[in-house]
Amino acid sequence: MSGFVYILADTRRGRTHIGVTSDLQRLVYEHREGLVPGYAKKNTIKRLVYLGEHGEITDAIQRETSLKRWYRAWKEALIAQANPEWRDLWDEIGD
Repeated sequence: MSGFVYILADTRRGRTHIGVTSDLQRLVYEHREGLVPGYAKKNTIKRLVYLGEHGEITDAIQRETSLKRWYRAWKEALIAQANPEWRDLWDEIGD
């Protein structure tokens, strides 16, 4: 089963949330609608700014664990490399 690592943000260079899922559309939708309790909901972090697809969910979990240990500047650089404007990628993955 494939998996996705995703980063949500509230604003450009604002608060972020890193997660992993096998169903990216469902999970991002749930975050956007405030259906997932926790840090992202509490801080209204809803914009998908980064995603990485992995062939196996275990690889995605390993990448998520690694990214959560990164310095903030490294995470911002990763996002900026793939998405310089920090635009919401929902339209690219949503229905």
